[in-house]
Amino acid sequence: MPDLYHSLLHHDLGHLRIVAGLWGIELESTDTDLATKELAASLLDLETAAELIDSLSAPARAALTTLTDAGGRIPWAVFVRQFGDVREMGAGKRDRERPHLKPASIAEVLFYRALLASAFFDTDKGPQEFAYIPDDLFLLLNREERKRREGEKKKNLAPLAGLAVNSDILGREAAPNEKAHMLPADDRVLDDAATLLAALRVGRADYQSYPRLQALLTAAKLSKKNIPQTEEVKAFLEASRADALEMLVTAWRKSEVFNELRLMPGIVCEGEWKNSPLDTRNSILGFLETIPKSKWWNLNSFVNAIKQKRPDFQRPSGDYDSWFIKRASDGKFLRGFESWDEVDGALICFFITDILHWLGMADLASAKPNGEITAFRLTISESRISNIENGKLKIASNGKIAVPRLVPRVVRYQLARFCEWGETKPGEYHYHITPHSLTKAKEQGLKVEHLLALLAKHSDAGIPPVLVKALKRWELNGTEARAETQTVLKVSRPEVLEELRRSKAARFLGEPLGPTTVIVKSGAIQKVMDALTELGLLAEDLTEEK
Repeated sequence: MPDLYHSLLHHDLGHLRIVAGLWGIELESTDTDLATKELAASLLDLETAAELIDSLSAPARAALTTLTDAGGRIPWAVFVRQFGDVREMGAGKRDRERPHLKPASIAEVLFYRALLASAFFDTDKGPQEFAYIPDDLFLLLNREERKRREGEKKKNLAPLAGLAVNSDILGREAAPNEKAHMLPADDRVLDDAATLLAALRVGRADYQSYPRLQALLTAAKLSKKNIPQTEEVKAFLEASRADALEMLVTAWRKSEVFNELRLMPGIVCEGEWKNSPLDTRNSILGFLETIPKSKWWNLNSFVNAIKQKRPDFQRPSGDYDSWFIKRASDGKFLRGFESWDEVDGALICFFITDILHWLGMADLASAKPNGEITAFRLTISESRISNIENGKLKIASNGKIAVPRLVPRVVRYQLARFCEWGETKPGEYHYHITPHSLTKAKEQGLKVEHLLALLAKHSDAGIPPVLVKALKRWELNGTEARAETQTVLKVSRPEVLEELRRSKAARFLGEPLGPTTVIVKSGAIQKVMDALTELGLLAEDLTEEK
């Protein structure tokens, strides 16, 4: 950061005299450059600086402490939001209005005492304006601030000091009614992941509209552009539930692509701007570390405490205007700090009640059954893990299979490739072996013998003999019976059918079923009807009747 001399260098002599007067110093020089050097040397006198700091109001000292605690500089937008702005005015207006005697903000109190300056500094995101304390003055003030705090710490030591409230804790413990109805965390994300991986493997588009889960699979390198990665998927599915869950959580914690803000419902993010999901995630996890272990915590108080103490946790520059975020319900843009609750505050709630709970890391609670979440508790890792995967398949003779949730995930993943998918019920998945599903499996290089071995190994009561016979017979002969819906044309006399076969509509006629009936090819009934009209015959179409 610039030192005091260079921070004062761009000010006129009138401003320098204001600063000197507030410090109780009389400038002798009438040359601006010489006066700047004279003032800088005087302000860096330890005794003079200590006297000035002691004369500051409590709010002004708090602002100065905030700057020193931040290493001497804070993004300007962040500083002025908390401590006010410095009014821009020329020398004439300044001398008439004398703002140093009637400061409009804490920032002006510090500015006219040369304790605060502003400048643009390079950051990894480009030049950014900062509020700062001149470097040499900062070193002096920081040293004095440490001495003051050490003295207060010694002075405040008392026998009951252990009962003091930890000011670093964010929020408060949940009241009994706020945790009346609990929703424990679990590890069902593992089952959801296995389902989506299987859906991606067999190309089921209806199971692919889960952006949060897709993002997690990508972060864990289980999927790339919605294509399951064979070796990684195999390792994940064959791992114990505890190890598999740890894989997902670790991948999520380290991911730079899993973007909670853009996954949050209720908002739409537009434009080319970028946020840093990894930095934001680490910030929120850091806030959560302040909460006592195994305690139920009030959600709103936690969010409000962050708003008061660390509102810019995901916006280091304090910029609330350059991100184009719309409210999904009405398309209104959510800009400015006044939208903090709907964006930043909502993100913290989503992070806890959705992401952490989904990953088995947070229990939730509400005051009423199925009510709004009012409390949360960080879980102990072992408590969220289900029992060992030793469930058994329930196989019916008609080819329908019920798969309990704790059947090994790798078994369900393989089974899903052989079967049509049925509905999912609580704790159970349903599949159906059909000629169509077997044909698709065969196209992927899977064989009936693989399916029979899978079913035999993991069924509760073996495979019904009639199903074994049907599967082996299909492997030899393929589909031996087929039920189809066909459109049939029936005419009054054989001569009408013969005349129709000589017309241009002949190509739309299929297999004859008798002298006066014939199958019409799919989608061609209207063309046949038109051809009959051209032959002078009016026909009645009954295919549209309900």
